[in-house]
Amino acid sequence: MPKSYQKALFWSFELLIIASLIWVCTQINFVFTPLLVFVSVVITPLVISLFLYYMLNPLFRLLMKIRIYKWHMKRGIASLVVVIGLVLIVVGGISALIPSVLNELNQVIHWLPQAAKESQKMIQEISEHPWVLKLHLSTYYGQINDQVSKYVRQIVTGLTSSAGSIIGTITSTVIVAITVPVMLFYMFKDGNRLVPSVQKLFPENSRDEVGELLRKMSQTLSSYISGQAIECLFVAIATSIGYLIIGQPLAVVLGVVAGIANMIPYVGPYIGITPSLMVSIAVAPEKIVWVIVVVVIVQQIDGNIIYPNIIGKTLQIHPLTIIMLLLAAGNIAGIPGMILCIPCYAVVKTIVTYLISIYHLRKREGDNN
Repeated sequence: MPKSYQKALFWSFELLIIASLIWVCTQINFVFTPLLVFVSVVITPLVISLFLYYMLNPLFRLLMKIRIYKWHMKRGIASLVVVIGLVLIVVGGISALIPSVLNELNQVIHWLPQAAKESQKMIQEISEHPWVLKLHLSTYYGQINDQVSKYVRQIVTGLTSSAGSIIGTITSTVIVAITVPVMLFYMFKDGNRLVPSVQKLFPENSRDEVGELLRKMSQTLSSYISGQAIECLFVAIATSIGYLIIGQPLAVVLGVVAGIANMIPYVGPYIGITPSLMVSIAVAPEKIVWVIVVVVIVQQIDGNIIYPNIIGKTLQIHPLTIIMLLLAAGNIAGIPGMILCIPCYAVVKTIVTYLISIYHLRKREGDNN
C-alpha cells in the first residue's frame, strides 16, 4: 500500500474518531450539564477574587515587609488585615453613597413629571411647525402610539415574569459577596505555594523554566490589573468631580459607572457616558453639552497621560490588535469577554514569547555542543 494512501487512511480514521466523539458528547450532554453549572457558578467569584488579589498584592507585600524589633507580620495575619480592610472600605463606601444616591433619585423622580411636560410641549411646538405639517405626520401618530403602548405592556409583562430571576440574581450576588472574601484570604495566605506545587507536575530539568514562566505570567497580570485599577479610579473620581462642578444629577453614581465602564478599552467611555446622557435628557437637557465636555476632558487626560504611562508600556499591544480582540470577544462573550480578552491575550503573549526564547536558547546550546 502506498505511503500517501496510508497517510490519507490514517487521517480519515482520525477525523472519523473525532466526529464520533463529538456526536457521543452531544448525546450525553446531561453528563456535562452539572460540570458546566459548577464552572458557571465558580467562575464569577474566582475572576473577581483574582482581580482583587493582583490589585491588592502590592499592599500585601508591603505589610509582609513590616518589622518591629524581631517581630514580623505572618502571611495569615497580613491576609486577614487586607481582606478585612477591603470589606470595611466597600461597606463604608456603599453606606456613604446610599443616602446621596437615594436623595438624588428622589430629586430625579420629582423632576420627571416636569421633564415629561416640557418634552410634550417641545414635541407639540415641533409638530405645529410649517415644515413638519407639510410632511403629514399626523397619519403616523396612531401607529406610533400603538407601538409605544405595545412596548410598555411588554416591559411590564417582562418585569412581572422575571421576578423569580431577580430573586435568583440577588441570591447569586449575596453568595458571591460572601465567597469572594474567603477565596481572597486563602489566595493571599497560600499564594506562595502555587508555583512550587505546579513545578512538581513537570520533570525536574524543566521546573526552573516553569517557575520563571509562572512568575512572568503573574507579573504581567499584576501590572495590567493594578494599572487598570488606577486608571478606573482616576476616571471615576475625575468624572464625579466634573459632574459635581456642572451640577449633573446623580453625579457620584454616574462617575462610578464611568470608572467601571472604563475597564473596557476604547468602547468603555461610550458605555460610561450613556447613562449620564439619559439622565440629562430626562431631567436636565441644558447640561448635555457640559456632560460631553467633562467626559472629553477626562478621557483626553486618561488617554494621553494615565493609560500610556501605566498600562501601555506594560502590555505593548498595538491598538489595532486591541480593537480586533474587542470585536471578537464582544461577539463571543459580550461585555465580560471584552473585559477579559486583553489580560488573557497579554498572558498568552507572555507564554508564547517565553517559550520561543527558551526554544532559541536551547537550539543555540545544542549548536554549541
